[in-house]
Amino acid sequence: MAKSNAPITEHLAYLLAQANREINRQLELRLSKEGVPVEQWRILKVLSDGDGHSMGELADAVLLNHPTLTKMIDRMVSDTLVYRLQDPNDRRKVLMFISDRGKVLCKKLNSLAVDQEEHILESYGDKSTSELKRLLENLIDSSN
Repeated sequence: MAKSNAPITEHLAYLLAQANREINRQLELRLSKEGVPVEQWRILKVLSDGDGHSMGELADAVLLNHPTLTKMIDRMVSDTLVYRLQDPNDRRKVLMFISDRGKVLCKKLNSLAVDQEEHILESYGDKSTSELKRLLENLIDSSN
């Protein structure tokens, strides 16, 4: 466990990693009812906008490295949750899209994720949760 007298970057990195691990663990428990890893739900959620996303955009959006994302997408294509199409504007690029089957699953998973968010809101309160989100967004924005 990190000590509170550790440098802010070390302590903050530790706390963020721990919080991320715990939130993912709790969300994974909810999503496991459908047999879907959190990362697959995040992919489906991003693709549900219907715009089509390159692998690079998707990797950035779901915070996965390219090899891991590629393996996961291959499985999801096999499971007919997503599909690939050539980018009409750049034939060298492939865009990922969510399938109808993926949309149905995503809707189900979104309701489980909403349950998780409601649990967090009940545990910490709306004001604290909103403030935490605002502070984290400010931290990210100031880093860019």
